[in-house]
Amino acid sequence: MVILKITQICRVAVAIFISLLACTQRTTEPDMIVNPNADASAYSFLSLGDSYTIGESVSANYRWSVQLADMLRKDGEDVGEPDIIARTGWTTAELQNAIKTSGNQKTYDLVSLLIGVNNQYRGQSQDQYRIEFRELLQTAIKFAGDRAAHVFVLSTPDWGVSPYAAGQNKINIAQDIDQFNTIAKDECHKVSIAYIDITPLSRSAAGDDSQFASDGLHYSGKQMKLWAEKALPVVKALLKK
Repeated sequence: MVILKITQICRVAVAIFISLLACTQRTTEPDMIVNPNADASAYSFLSLGDSYTIGESVSANYRWSVQLADMLRKDGEDVGEPDIIARTGWTTAELQNAIKTSGNQKTYDLVSLLIGVNNQYRGQSQDQYRIEFRELLQTAIKFAGDRAAHVFVLSTPDWGVSPYAAGQNKINIAQDIDQFNTIAKDECHKVSIAYIDITPLSRSAAGDDSQFASDGLHYSGKQMKLWAEKALPVVKALLKK
């Protein structure tokens, strides 16, 4: 009986370890990806975030911000490929630390921010998220040359609808994601930053494997294209400000 209990405990421990490893797996990309041809474009673009911005498990051209830049160019806006500071597994604090260590002193015409899923996944407090998200908004504004009107935020997608989340409490995950997004939306409103709600789009992917990457956790380029399409009219308007 004792041996059986120990075996069961070990199995649970291994399952938890694998779960954490899958959600915090890091890409081989550097923390900051710089577009070498940025100066050749009329508008520069910086994209800040975590796995959803770096495009974990998908090709670079499927990243949502890369797709958005391509859509803008097709609509006649001379926007360069985005510089990206993002890494799978990052929380708000880890993104802020990476920005500091990057030494990036450039200013941009567009700055995007998508962060929060790892705060939720790790069970970090919403009060902590509010403080750190607020600081990131100020960092984003600084990158935009102190122009809040040139910053935009995407809401956190709901990973609870992914194949990876099978067997987990999807209702609780959704409620948590909504609460974190409410904080982000509130903080954006306070400083007049555009907030784009892509969470319903992510939830519409439930049951459609084509909208998820090969790891079963992150989203495919097909789903991220929807995010870019949702952001497109908002960002076009920002460029005119």
